[in-house]
Amino acid sequence: MFVSNSMTRKVLTVEPEADIFTAQELMANHKIRHLPVTEPNGRLIGIVTDRDIRSALPYKFFKQPSVVAEEDSFSKLKIKDIMTRDPITISPAYTIQDALLVIQDARVGALPVVKEDGILTGIISVRDLLRAFINVLGIGEPGTLLCILMEEKVGQLKKIVDAITEENISFGSILVARYWQKDKRAVFPYLLTLNVAHIKEKLKSLGFTLLDPMEWYLDQLPKK
Repeated sequence: MFVSNSMTRKVLTVEPEADIFTAQELMANHKIRHLPVTEPNGRLIGIVTDRDIRSALPYKFFKQPSVVAEEDSFSKLKIKDIMTRDPITISPAYTIQDALLVIQDARVGALPVVKEDGILTGIISVRDLLRAFINVLGIGEPGTLLCILMEEKVGQLKKIVDAITEENISFGSILVARYWQKDKRAVFPYLLTLNVAHIKEKLKSLGFTLLDPMEWYLDQLPKK
C-alpha cells in the first residue's frame, strides 16, 4: 500500500508570515498537531508543531489566548521564527512500511508528502499509518490472533496455512517473525473466527507449538 492511498489529502497549511496565534487557533479548532508551512505556490518550506508553539509561548496563553494585547511582544512572533525549516518529507510513491520506518528513525509524529518539485500534496501521520495497518492486517473485523512456533524450513508455513484453510477458516492476515531460538520462527495468523479450539488442537497434533500471543515481545533479542 502506497503513501498516496493512506495520507490526508486536504491539508491545512500556514504561511511563514502568519503570527503564531493563527497557527495555535488552527490546531485547536481542527484538533491537529502539525501544520506544514508553504509558499503561495504550494511549495513546502517548513513545518510547525504544537510543541513548537508551546515552547514559544508562556503557559498563560494556552488558558486564555484571546487576552493577548496588541502591543504584546509575542504577537510579533511569526511562524517563520519558530518553524522547522526543510523538514523531513516523504514521496507519495513510498509504501506505508517506508513511512513507518522514516517516522520511527526521525522520531516525528507526521511527515509532509511532497512531489518531486517540492509541492505539498498531503501529510501522513502516525494515526494515518495505524488506520492503514489495521486495514492491511484485517484486524478491524472480529477474530482471534494465534502464535505458532515452527521450524525455519521450507514447507512449514504452507503446512500451517493448509491446516487452517481446510477448516474453512478465513485469514485476516498472517505475519512471520524471528524467534529467539535458532532455526525457529513465530507465525501470527489473525483468523476471522472466535472458535479456534479445534484448529489449535489440530496444529498441536501436527507437531506445532502454540504460544500465548499476549506474552510475545517482538523486540526480544535472540539468546546468546
